[in-house]
Amino acid sequence: MVKSDLNISLVQTDIVWENAEQNRNLLSRKMAALKGKQHILVLPEMFTTGFSMAPHKLAETMDGATVQWMKSQANSLRSIITGSVIIEEEGQYYNRLLWVLPNGEVAYYDKRHLFSYAGEQEHYSAGSQRKIAQVNGWKICLNVCYDLRFPVWTRNTDEYDLLLFVANWPEKRNEIWETLLKARAIENMSFVVGVNRVGEDGNEHQYIGNTSIYNPIGELLARATKDESIIHYTLQHQGISENRSRFGFLNDRDDFLLR
Repeated sequence: MVKSDLNISLVQTDIVWENAEQNRNLLSRKMAALKGKQHILVLPEMFTTGFSMAPHKLAETMDGATVQWMKSQANSLRSIITGSVIIEEEGQYYNRLLWVLPNGEVAYYDKRHLFSYAGEQEHYSAGSQRKIAQVNGWKICLNVCYDLRFPVWTRNTDEYDLLLFVANWPEKRNEIWETLLKARAIENMSFVVGVNRVGEDGNEHQYIGNTSIYNPIGELLARATKDESIIHYTLQHQGISENRSRFGFLNDRDDFLLR
């Protein structure tokens, strides 16, 4: 399949603590002017609540208000919309990255690596399957926040073109965020996009965003400041093809089996 350019919009936003309706309303206003401007619109991790350990009172279902809102927005903006939400399914809670198409179809990825430092594993169930989405001939590997620290999980064994992370990554570990995004791009010869939030959450953790895009050789293409903003960028697949053809580093990778 011919891989044409990929237009993406990355929404770096503050998040009202544990108030889904207010966050949806705020995002609706911010996104209203984006109609027809991108193939993919990316929101942060837990964009309706902040990084909360209270799924028992905040979780929605796949038929709930936020999924319906995402379907409506995707249809109205003529864009794929993705971001993670607290979802309850069969008595389990998931930090679920939703991938919503303009035609109403929904795919998802459940966060594999739960952030034990904050006790996320005590409240949520971990996913077990990688998810590779496809848009305009591009293969996109979907991930959530803490997954960024685990290179074996994100290793490019699927010949993906873009590695995507949505996050609530705090300011005090910002240097790690920047370093790991760049490393994942270099080692996988892939574009890497990391979408983070700004502001302060209900636990008084500070976030300065630094939503970023790196190319397959680790060069920074775009970065948001610490303020609320939306990055618009066009990714060109030619850069991947040229670098992989020239250097061929992926041909020398080791094989891993994940259990």
